[in-house]
Amino acid sequence: QVQLVESGGGLVQAGGSLRLSCAASGRTFSTYTMGWFRQAPGKEREFVAAINWSGGTTKYAGSVKGRFTISRDNAKNTVYLQMNSLKPDDTAVYYCAGDQSERVPIFALRYDFNYWGQGTQVTVSS
Repeated sequence: QVQLVESGGGLVQAGGSLRLSCAASGRTFSTYTMGWFRQAPGKEREFVAAINWSGGTTKYAGSVKGRFTISRDNAKNTVYLQMNSLKPDDTAVYYCAGDQSERVPIFALRYDFNYWGQGTQVTVSS
């Protein structure tokens, strides 16, 4: 089992940058597919980005491609989301999630992760 704790959220002006971190407990992190999701007020949770166990393969939602970068450091049991050129529409609670890569591979049609963090608020002002 893995426990996930996000950090790095905050208030930023449009055009600014933030880097979110997700620290994972447990010794199996390096075998996990990891992802970031977000949920804005009154909207459903949506996929943002995912990364495979080695960090060699990534996937992005169209709305963030070219602006956000997901990465991981397996030695530190941490996954990151670098967010640049932020827009007010990026305002949401951001969640880190993960699962064994055998169960949720990076090329899954749907990321049905079992493990989720508590979320961190990102607010982008115009």
